[in-house]
Amino acid sequence: MTQAPANLLAVRSLLLDHLDNLAPATVGIVGDVHHVGGYHCGSDRVVANDYSVVESPRDSAGLTLNASAIDIGMFSVTVGGRTHNLRTFSVWCVQQCTAGTADTQDIREVIYSPDGAVVRRWDRLARRTTGDRSHLAHTHLSYFRDATKAGRDETPLYRRYLTEIGLIPKEDDMPTVSEIWGAQFGSGDSRRTAGQLLAEARNAAVNAEQKIDLLTQQVAQLLVRDFTDEPAIVAGVLATLTPTAIASAIPPTLAQQVADELARRLVS
Repeated sequence: MTQAPANLLAVRSLLLDHLDNLAPATVGIVGDVHHVGGYHCGSDRVVANDYSVVESPRDSAGLTLNASAIDIGMFSVTVGGRTHNLRTFSVWCVQQCTAGTADTQDIREVIYSPDGAVVRRWDRLARRTTGDRSHLAHTHLSYFRDATKAGRDETPLYRRYLTEIGLIPKEDDMPTVSEIWGAQFGSGDSRRTAGQLLAEARNAAVNAEQKIDLLTQQVAQLLVRDFTDEPAIVAGVLATLTPTAIASAIPPTLAQQVADELARRLVS
């Protein structure tokens, strides 16, 4: 049956995480039983000559069980004294699509109301300009089906919107590692970036590795070294072999035999 693809579920989660008064029930992907054909339906629920399939090769080639649209309901947030809501988001989104920003290239259409009185449609294929009155209360975004089939990340557009209105900090506003360290431990130069700290850590690791290699080589040399000093041992033994010491070490019987043998050699 028709299913919600992971990349549109990620969009849904992102919006619900940051727009506090956006009701989960108003952010839909898979069409209910009243939907007959269209981007909210997968291959099991499309109809003959369904516009969401036949008008673009990106759709016909990408048709799967995935629904390929998301509806966004009413919300309103105030950031820095400015109010942002579904109307302002929809107008901003269409502006991005018209400008052809990179993060809108998978969007086929946006059906919305800029004022709660009229319904308009931005259509990348320029086939239609309006929609039914249900879109006075929600904005519909269709995605070419090859985008949901491929699972491409569709969150960058929404993340950019949330950043621009101030609900997500800009990357330049994010604290550096050293700033976090300083705040946590009361030290460190806040101007040092994460890259600089990582470079320092890398250099320290290289120095430690070099020291370990040197120590390993020294231990290896000690393991194969012969600590026995044979000449010194022989000299030490010979130094103790005085005639008296030799004589005292020879048993009497053997001493007599040695003496007789020496006498024999002396007279021969």
